[in-house]
Amino acid sequence: MSSPSSSPSGRTASHPGEAPSAAPLLDVSGLTISFPAGRERVSVVQDVDLQVRPGETVAVVGESGSGKSVTALAVTRLLDYAGGRIDAGRAVFQLRDATSLDLARAPQERMRQLRGPEIAMVFQEPMTSLNPVLRIGDQIAEAVMLHQGLGGAAARQEARRMLERVRIPEAARQLDRYPFQLSGGMRQRVMIAIALSCRPRLLIADEPTTALDVTVQAQVLRLMHALQEELGMSLLFITHDMGVVAEIADRVVVMRSGRVVERGGVGEIFARPREDYTRRLLAAVPVLGSLAGQALPRPFPENGDEPPAQDTVEPAGPPVLEVERLVTRFEVKRGLLGRSGGRIHAVEHVSFAVRPGETLGLVGESGCGKSTTGRSILRLDRPEAGAIRLGGTDVSSLTPATEKLLRRAVQYVFQDPFASLDPRLTVGFSIAEPIRTHALLAGRAVEARVEELLEQVGLGGSYSRRYPHELSGGQRQRVCVARALASEPRLIIADEAVAALDVSIRSQVVNLLMALQRRLGVAYLFISHDMAVVERVAHRVAVMYLGQIVEIGPRDAVLGRPQHAYTQRLIAAVPIPDPARRGHARALDDSEVPSPMRRHDDPPAVAPLVRVGPDHYVARHKIGGLF
Repeated sequence: MSSPSSSPSGRTASHPGEAPSAAPLLDVSGLTISFPAGRERVSVVQDVDLQVRPGETVAVVGESGSGKSVTALAVTRLLDYAGGRIDAGRAVFQLRDATSLDLARAPQERMRQLRGPEIAMVFQEPMTSLNPVLRIGDQIAEAVMLHQGLGGAAARQEARRMLERVRIPEAARQLDRYPFQLSGGMRQRVMIAIALSCRPRLLIADEPTTALDVTVQAQVLRLMHALQEELGMSLLFITHDMGVVAEIADRVVVMRSGRVVERGGVGEIFARPREDYTRRLLAAVPVLGSLAGQALPRPFPENGDEPPAQDTVEPAGPPVLEVERLVTRFEVKRGLLGRSGGRIHAVEHVSFAVRPGETLGLVGESGCGKSTTGRSILRLDRPEAGAIRLGGTDVSSLTPATEKLLRRAVQYVFQDPFASLDPRLTVGFSIAEPIRTHALLAGRAVEARVEELLEQVGLGGSYSRRYPHELSGGQRQRVCVARALASEPRLIIADEAVAALDVSIRSQVVNLLMALQRRLGVAYLFISHDMAVVERVAHRVAVMYLGQIVEIGPRDAVLGRPQHAYTQRLIAAVPIPDPARRGHARALDDSEVPSPMRRHDDPPAVAPLVRVGPDHYVARHKIGGLF
């Protein structure tokens, strides 16, 4: 049916229709799962088959609600604690002693013995998986003592060794730190260290890189592959990111609405997908470099057609937004008396402008200051210094007049639409609120305007009577966009507005934002760590590092011909959604970004921006500086 495909290590994976190279480590057949719904039960996974062979990486892909995570929970039987039930099917696992066990029917006491030494799982969000009140070393040592029977001192030594194995610098010092003191990437490495501390034969990774920046994601993927080779374990990788699939998988299982719709070798799936759903998933994957040499952004293709370029910028007249030497810092309190232990230099002398009808992409890793910049503009965070002008009007100091202008002219779309909407209010009420607050309309005209806004974002007027929990993630984000448009703003700050969405929904929301820009002339400050999405949506790009803009200019110049070392690092870390290019070496930087916290007597040096091309500026650091 398909030819063997090479894995990252050069090993050959067996595909359906071939003579198997080894008996499956995990053989799932006919798996059917249901959850309670009132007095009845709803089937969410139906008749799923999949196999994982020794040393193999199998990616299970699909959009939210496809059943991929529920399938993984069934294998570990953690499903039992979430209200789920396995109604039919088998999940046969080969144990170390060469006997087999049906995990679907094993008692929980037996499963507790297997979880850790045989099967381990890494979840998407490490902060909710780690105990916030226990030190990192204690949490790893606890797993070691439980499954390896070591004493306290030996378990702590093993914990340190595991941290070193997952490439955490200064491992001995990190043992005594708490989860909140670590970056997202380091927390995820800690979760991998806990999972691997018992040397499992099968590691199930459920969206382990979804919330991570591209550089940290690249580091975690490379780390997991290296550990897989070192320990000889198998990997069941749950994801909706086809770029990650191309980087790591040997075989792919595509799920939709609780069923497997396609399976095959990773090369075959990418080169010759048979199902329309698989083709749509692949078509929705943003590919960095797809617009190389093009001066203007362009929406994602729809129905196979390439849309026209986004030529919406109005060069004449004043900018919609001007930010000049913006500074935002946060005091760090320590001790019982709350003495200041230093400052977080979140935003340091940041300057830029956004023109009417323009999208400025603001990119960088978590902690670089890009979200604080957006929040400072709207005064959700209070800046210490700098000027903010809207259409030439200084709104740096909030007076009743400037606050009214700011709240109406600038709107914010956050990453998590569910947290942004009041669950007690209907969609229509939430959208109508800014219309009434700014006295734009009254009476029945408000309801008509709400329905018009819902139509503009691709939802019908009937959605006004629904509540947030009745909508999907993509629909909720569309509601947030409609609410942002309700005050007729000149600028929308979209802060990771598509980061949490499935790849196909993400492309739909990006196309929606660009269509609204063409129709209404609205400008965007598009904050993101996804460089491929930024290439599609942005006219210009600004790159932030440790609170400072280190490169800013036209999108094609910054992404196509990056001049700053940090910009080059970000671009090198972007996954390439092409298995055929997997073996091509990329210069990945494994170093951790330094902390933005500094002593009061040690302010950061601000590097000047130097012109290197038409409207293209790059920070030039002194010898011994950032780069």
